[in-house]
Amino acid sequence: MRIVICRTGGFAGIERRAELDTCGRSDATHLEALAHRALAPGRDAPGHGRGVPDGFHYEINVDGRSVHLADPHLSEDQRELIQTVLKEGA
Repeated sequence: MRIVICRTGGFAGIERRAELDTCGRSDATHLEALAHRALAPGRDAPGHGRGVPDGFHYEINVDGRSVHLADPHLSEDQRELIQTVLKEGA
């Protein structure tokens, strides 16, 4: 599974993008479950794309399916997925 995170906004307005492929990873099952829950219907509900001033906005793309979110309206699954991909992805 290919997971891409694009983070924009924040105080400096700098875009950051990272990509992670779960193939061959020991935590692949966990990451794939997080990705499925992060994209679950209702996670991109109205109002969740609007954040707070100087907050981050995210696009999570998993195998061609996307969701747009903004801080502070992230679920724990979305937050964990975003942090993992931005930290370990290329």
